[in-house]
Amino acid sequence: MKKVQPCRLGVNIDHVATLRQVRGTTYPDVVEAARVCEAAGAAGITVHLREDRRHIQDRDVYALRRSIGTRLNLEMANNPDIVGVALDVKPHEVCLVPERRRELTTEGGLDVAGQARQLGRTIDRLKAAGICVSLFIAPDPRQIRAAVAVGAPYIELHTGTFCDARGAKARQELQRLIAGARLAHDLGLCVNAGHGINLDNVGAILRLPHLDTLNIGHSIICDAIFVGLRPAVRAMLAALRPYRGGTR
Repeated sequence: MKKVQPCRLGVNIDHVATLRQVRGTTYPDVVEAARVCEAAGAAGITVHLREDRRHIQDRDVYALRRSIGTRLNLEMANNPDIVGVALDVKPHEVCLVPERRRELTTEGGLDVAGQARQLGRTIDRLKAAGICVSLFIAPDPRQIRAAVAVGAPYIELHTGTFCDARGAKARQELQRLIAGARLAHDLGLCVNAGHGINLDNVGAILRLPHLDTLNIGHSIICDAIFVGLRPAVRAMLAALRPYRGGTR
């Protein structure tokens, strides 16, 4: 019998920094938050260093790289300044995402097909520095094939459209995600997923085949307000435990 790999959990701690930045304090400490998540069983820590530095700061990225014992996944736009930070810090993984200044959170997937030349150059630089690269994309066959063409070993499927949808639209979006994960795997890509996932909808997300890691942040930090960070992480890990490779 073929052994099924478990689906790993990466915890995004951006909104720990949001609480700090909104009052200009030195707390809560993102490094301590990362350590709590690791102690609870998280396989990695994700942070998004945005161009406007609205939550995570450069110093946080450096401190996390020095301090955590699991994997640091740095989400970032293809911006020269932030690419420079990544090349200096050398996180375990970089996930390239689209970014607009006025958005509340990342909206939509990266247009890899339309930005292949620019992305390809950045991917080559990051890979040459020993950094694994992922592209945050919609489950669009054109974008998945473009990810292969530019040399990214990983993609992260954008699950937000499914998580926001209801009824027939949600069922349609889930099928797109399943088909996208299957196509990516067949083309040799490793598959992560994330955005908008919570304890209510994660069961449906686990129907996706070939998942390596789910990166989840906002809902875990929200749940932590009521139950604490360690129990919130453990609750999500318990929800991932039934994963058997999804629908084939």
